[in-house]
Parts: sequence; structure tokens; C-alpha cells
Amino acid sequence: MRLRFTSAIQVFEAFPSARDDIEHEPADLHPFVFVRQLQDSTMPEDAIGFCAYLLPRREAVKWACQCIRQTRANIDSESSRLLGIAEIWVENPVDENRRLALEAGTAAVGVGPAGWIALAAGWSGGSLVGEPNQPVAPPPHMTSQLVRAAVLTSLAVVAPKQRRDFLNGAVQAAVDLVS
Repeated sequence: MRLRFTSAIQVFEAFPSARDDIEHEPADLHPFVFVRQLQDSTMPEDAIGFCAYLLPRREAVKWACQCIRQTRANIDSESSRLLGIAEIWVENPVDENRRLALEAGTAAVGVGPAGWIALAAGWSGGSLVGEPNQPVAPPPHMTSQLVRAAVLTSLAVVAPKQRRDFLNGAVQAAVDLVS
């Protein structure tokens, strides 16, 4: 997979909502250099947010599923089901699978990171309603915002002493997906 942005500023230009989700000012740096600066900052969680915007939608959902599975030693059956639905869309990103993820995520409000990631897959494209003559496309930033929410929410269960290691591992996994 090829990286679709050559500078961090391009990510912010493509997704203006990233300015609301990431506290650091965008810089005209290679995205990997910028994400490393975010990791080393006083707000390293911004690196997670930046990765959510940097990755293409499908890879972002895949990455978030991996992160959630790594932070949760025991995933309950509903979360496992929701992650499975999102992962089915990742493996076979046809509209039928996207719609299944959208329906599951919509019904799973309050389930936590797995619910957010099912919605992220569901909001990745297509139409949000079933009317073929009046499609309603999701806003382009929604998958990124939902992926960011899912990964950051999953971080809440990581012990404080292990949090930095998990965050660094998550960022490295995102970089590896587009390297």
C-alpha cells in the first residue's frame, strides 16, 4: 500500500475536522516524521488521532480492530461479534458488508470501542439510507473520527504504566500498514 499523503499538512487539508481532533498544529513534514513528533509530545494521544486520518478507511478500520483486540484481554461476545462484522467488511469491502456493519454499529450504541468501529466501517462510503434514488453519503471524516474514538476509548483499559508502550505499538502498526 502506498502512502496517499506526502506531508502532514495535506492530511489536515483533506480533513479539516482533524484540526478539532488533534491539538498540535499541522506541520509541513513527512507524515511519519510528524507522527513521531506527536508521539514524543505532551499529548501523545494526538498520534493516534493523526493515524486515524492518515490511513485509508479500510486500513484504518483494520488497524482499530487490531488495537481493540490488543487492549482487551477478555472481549465480551457482543464486542467480538461487532469486531467480526467490521473485519468482514475489511476483508471484503462490498456494500452489503458495509451495510451490515452500519446496522450493527447503529444498534450497538453504548457498547464501546467495538460499536464505534462497526460504525466506522458502516460510515466508510456508500449511502447511509436505503433509498437508491436519494443516496445520503457519509461525511468523509466520519470513519477517521470513529476510528480515533474507538482506539482512544480502548486505551482507557490499559494500565497507566503500559499506556505509552501500547500507544507506540499502535502508531507503529499504523505506519507499517502504509509503509
